[in-house]
Amino acid sequence: MAGVTLYGIPNCDTVKKARTWLAGQGVEAVFHDFKKQGVPADRLATWVKALGWPALVNRQGTTWRKLDPAAQAAVVDADSAMALLREQASVIKRPVVEWPDGRVTVGFSAADWMARLG
Repeated sequence: MAGVTLYGIPNCDTVKKARTWLAGQGVEAVFHDFKKQGVPADRLATWVKALGWPALVNRQGTTWRKLDPAAQAAVVDADSAMALLREQASVIKRPVVEWPDGRVTVGFSAADWMARLG
């Protein structure tokens, strides 16, 4: 299956599992590395529209927990969330996947992905 783009950070355990799983299914996914390539602003807006900004903010991660409480409290809407996510890519919940049908998902679930691949 072509047309799968996976966004994330290469050393993230969930991203590693997702990439390994896709490869095991014979899916060649394009990998976009937030650390090397940054967060694509045009795609970020699309993800927020598709999923809602709260789904993309990883409030459980180390990067979020290390943020100043004022910076955390400032994330109140799509604009403020996108500003933080562009500045701190590690706060984005991973992986973000763009599927060939145009849908966007965040996180990894083998069962859900298997259903997508049909």
